[in-house]
Amino acid sequence: MKKPELLAPAGSIEALNAAIEAGCDAVYLSGKKYGARTFASNFSDEQLVDAIKLCHLYGVRVYVTVNTIIYEDEVDDFIKYIDFLHSNNVDAVIMQDIGMVDLVRKLFPNLEVHISTQMHVHNMEGVKFFENMGLKRVVLARETSIDVIREIKKNCSVDLEVFVHGALCISYSGQCLMSSLIGGRSGNRGACAGCCRLPYDLISDGKKVNRDKYLISTKDLMTLNHVGDLIESGIDSFKIEGRMKRPEYVYLIVSLYRKAIDSYFDLGYVDISDDDIISMKKIFNRGFTNGFLFNEKFIINSKRPNHMGIEIGQVVDYRDGFVYIKLKDMLNVHDGVRIVGKNDVGLSIDKMFVNKNSVSNASNGSIVSFKCDKVDKNSIVLKTTDFLQLNDINQKINSKSRKVFISGLIKLNKGNNVYLELSDGINKVSVSDYVVDSALNKALTRDQVIKQIDRLGGTVFKFNSLDIIMDDDIFVPVSVLNDIRRRAVDLLSSKRLYKTNYLKGTYDIKVSDFKHVHEKSCLIDDASIYDKYSFYDYVYIDDYNSFKCLNYSNVYYKVPRVNNEYLNINSRVLVGEIGSLYKYKNVDTDFSFNVVNSYSVAFLHSIGVNKITLSYELDLYRIKNIIDSYHERYHAHPNLEVIVSAFEEMMVSKFNILDYYGISNGSLKDRFGNLYPIKIKNGNMYIYNYKRRNMDTQSLYDIGINVLRINV
Repeated sequence: MKKPELLAPAGSIEALNAAIEAGCDAVYLSGKKYGARTFASNFSDEQLVDAIKLCHLYGVRVYVTVNTIIYEDEVDDFIKYIDFLHSNNVDAVIMQDIGMVDLVRKLFPNLEVHISTQMHVHNMEGVKFFENMGLKRVVLARETSIDVIREIKKNCSVDLEVFVHGALCISYSGQCLMSSLIGGRSGNRGACAGCCRLPYDLISDGKKVNRDKYLISTKDLMTLNHVGDLIESGIDSFKIEGRMKRPEYVYLIVSLYRKAIDSYFDLGYVDISDDDIISMKKIFNRGFTNGFLFNEKFIINSKRPNHMGIEIGQVVDYRDGFVYIKLKDMLNVHDGVRIVGKNDVGLSIDKMFVNKNSVSNASNGSIVSFKCDKVDKNSIVLKTTDFLQLNDINQKINSKSRKVFISGLIKLNKGNNVYLELSDGINKVSVSDYVVDSALNKALTRDQVIKQIDRLGGTVFKFNSLDIIMDDDIFVPVSVLNDIRRRAVDLLSSKRLYKTNYLKGTYDIKVSDFKHVHEKSCLIDDASIYDKYSFYDYVYIDDYNSFKCLNYSNVYYKVPRVNNEYLNINSRVLVGEIGSLYKYKNVDTDFSFNVVNSYSVAFLHSIGVNKITLSYELDLYRIKNIIDSYHERYHAHPNLEVIVSAFEEMMVSKFNILDYYGISNGSLKDRFGNLYPIKIKNGNMYIYNYKRRNMDTQSLYDIGINVLRINV
């Protein structure tokens, strides 16, 4: 059984150092553009080069996220950036945009590409599709269960990367348009505004039914206790979410999963304590869940969307501007607390008292007081920052205790060159120079040799063995031993700073030339209204039973965009996810493929897609740019569709809020009074925009769109 890779987030240089020190096998990080975490610190080009070198010295692989959708006018710059990454020996890039995946695979055939979770791969068919493309790794959707993962692993050869810890999205990743459509900040462009973390009411039959207000804010994934099951499932890479998190968080979480993985292989069980879980809660948690990975249905924390910390006490009094708290856990000066009542109060404690005496810490059972805004008696007190914990973690990060263990052999024989050989188990280097003399006065001792050769403190190396073969009564200057050691260490370091096999290829693709036509399509969900739209060139229907009732040449089935089981359909279908491209041969693609550039259009046409629906995240200018570029590059016309009228599907989620509240219908109501309808289809929750999309139709035909669609 292969030990899985432990993959750590690095949103900053400080977090990168923390991840390395905590024992990760690989890191994922981003440059200043094209990464799906725009608001992380991220890395400049110069910092990226240094980060790759540092990681490779420690034997840590580096994956760079370039997992946004790429607009047409960004492609040239995007490819220059990929060339830069490949030239500087990045181990892999993580990508979402299907057209860019095809382009990068052809232009840089030796560059390893990993499919981002933003690509919404959640089933075996989706993995098979990318396996057939020759891709190395797929990052599965966080909704994929452990049972499905086992089946995929049995039947596919690509590496599977799975999130095991951290923040969850309520929507399938890559399938959420909420932030984009409401506020103009696209999650597919790395700028998600976190609309799911905002307060909502749930309205059913005109009445508010919710108890709490953060109705679609998820808990954090935590699978530490299931590490053994995850290992046995065959997952190749354990991914920790957290590129927006502080270095201390990265260190603690990575170190605990390192401990769990190693203990399972060394001891046969996961060696994790209750204190480990508490330490996780203190550093950051919104409540923990095993997630859909282990088939939990209700993964939300509707009470609050932010860090909960741990409960440490209760307010027993408030007077004269001071709060009095009875503790059930330790509290220290400089800790951060949140007092939860009608109005939450958060603060960092700079001074506190027990019996009017100033103290630096207090323990279980003590009643402490400190200055605070007005709070209510009996309010719960949470510790949200543990000052001592952060100090301890920072000491560990700064200790630089992680080392690369090496073996050494030095030969010191009279009349021969000093010979030093170093090996890290993979690379072997040697230096031979300076003739060994006979001792005229004091002979060189074995301890002196060890002292000089073992001076590796300023390097990443540490000897686990050093063999010495030496004659008696010899003399070698200390400066010679130091020089030999430095040269050998430099050689070994250079070997570890390996070069990837850079190769520049050519982009070539064959596409069909479609006629420019003016057609109409519509999407309906009920066979009873077909007659009203029967004159449309395409009538899509997303209810299978209704589809079977409508035996007309212009009626096509819309396959659900979340699938773990496919129906056998021989006719043309409208599909919304990657697995359907593997399963079905006669397909149109829906908006959920997030097609925003001509390369994606060309790729989909090249594999046989008939008609391509463009992304909701395009305006008229960008649509025209796609068509013009397609004409210029491929000397052909694409067959494109645009949805011009619809209540857009803003997200699809495996979480069913109607089931959670035991109701049959409902809408989310935001703080501005807007109502977002909810529908449950095939067990999944779809949330729709509160207003109808309406685009100008004639101008779309004029610039080359073939089909205009309305979703009824």
